[in-house]
Amino acid sequence: MSDLADHGRSAVAPRRGAADPVKTLMHHHRELCRRAVDPMEIAAGLEAHGVTDRTAARFRHRDVFSLAEEMYARSSHDDAVTPHPERTGAPRLAPDQVLLSLLPGALCAAAVAGLHLTGGRTRLAVAAAGVLAVALGARAALRHGPLSTPGHTPPGTSAPGTRAATYWLLAYALLGDGLLAATVAGGPDGLPDGTRAGAWPLTTAPFLALALACAPAAWTAHLFTARARRRLTTSRGLEEFTAFVRPLLLGAFGLFLCALTALLAACAAVLHEPAGYAQALALGALLLLARLLVTHGFTHAPAVALGAAAAVEALAQATVLAGRLPGCGPLAGPVDTLVTARGPGAVQALACAAAALALLAHANRTLTRASAHARPEEQQ
Repeated sequence: MSDLADHGRSAVAPRRGAADPVKTLMHHHRELCRRAVDPMEIAAGLEAHGVTDRTAARFRHRDVFSLAEEMYARSSHDDAVTPHPERTGAPRLAPDQVLLSLLPGALCAAAVAGLHLTGGRTRLAVAAAGVLAVALGARAALRHGPLSTPGHTPPGTSAPGTRAATYWLLAYALLGDGLLAATVAGGPDGLPDGTRAGAWPLTTAPFLALALACAPAAWTAHLFTARARRRLTTSRGLEEFTAFVRPLLLGAFGLFLCALTALLAACAAVLHEPAGYAQALALGALLLLARLLVTHGFTHAPAVALGAAAAVEALAQATVLAGRLPGCGPLAGPVDTLVTARGPGAVQALACAAAALALLAHANRTLTRASAHARPEEQQ
C-alpha cells in the first residue's frame, strides 16, 4: 500500500514550472478520464492511487471530487462509451448463482443425513464422500457465485496460504473441538467414527449451519455490493459515499450474523446437538469478512487473519500434546485451564473472534472507500 501511495503522490505532484498542473494530472490518468462516464468514477480512480483532499489542495480544489469534476469537464470523452449495467441499476442474482449458493448447504445436509442412517465402515465412507462433496460445492459457489472475484482479483493472485488456512478452519470446526477435548482428557483413544458418542466426536450441527450459511453470505454480500455501486452513481463526494457505505457494511454484516444464529438454532434442534454459538458465529464472521475483502481486491489482510486464527488453533492442540513430554507439563497449562473453564470451543471462539474483529476494522477502512467499488478500468 505504501508503494501505491508513493506512486499516487509522485503521479499527481505538480511539476515545478508547469503552467497547467491539472493537465499534467490528466495526462497521468488519461485512460481513466477517457473512459469515465461521470466525475465520481474519476474521483474513485484518483482515490485508488492515493490522491487525498490535501493533494487536491495543491491544484486549488477543496477536495478530490471537485478536482475530478474539473478533469471530467476538460476530458474529451468517447461517444461510444455508455454507462455499464452496474452503473445504471443494481445487478440481480442469476438463477444459477442462487442455486450455487445453496449447493454447499444441500450437500452437507445430505452428508449429515447419511451419517445418521449408516454405521461402521459405510459411515466412514459416507463421511469421506460428504466432506469431498461439500468442498467441491463450496469451491463452485466461490468461483462462480456472488462471492466470486470477477474483474477484481484475477485467478492466482490470492495471497499464499489463504486457501489452506480456510480449509484448516473449516476442518477444525468439524473435528477440532472433539479432538481438543479428547486430548485434554488423555486421548484420543481412536479415530472419529462420525458420531458424537465416539472417542473423537464430531460437531456436525455448527458445521452444517456454516455450510447452509453460504446462501445468506452470498445474498448479503450481493446486497452490500449492489447498494454501494448504486450509491457510487449518485454521490456528490467521497465523504458522502463513505458516510452511506459504512452503516451499509455493518448492516449487511449484522444481517448475516442474524441468519447464521437462526441456522445454528435450527440445526441444533434437528440434530439434538449443542449449537456452539460462540465459535460458529466467530468463524462465520471471519470467513464472510475475508471473502468480502477478497472479492473487492484486498487479499493480504484476509490471508494474515485466516492464517493467524489457524495458527492459534494448531498451537493450542500442539501445546496440549507437548505437555505430555517429561518436564513440559506447564506448556499445556493455559489451554487446559481455558478448556476446563469454558469448554473446548473457547479456543476456536477466541482465535476466530480476534481475527474477525481485526478484519472488521480493516474492512471499515477499505470497503467504505469509493475506489473499492469502482470497476478495475476506473483505477488505471
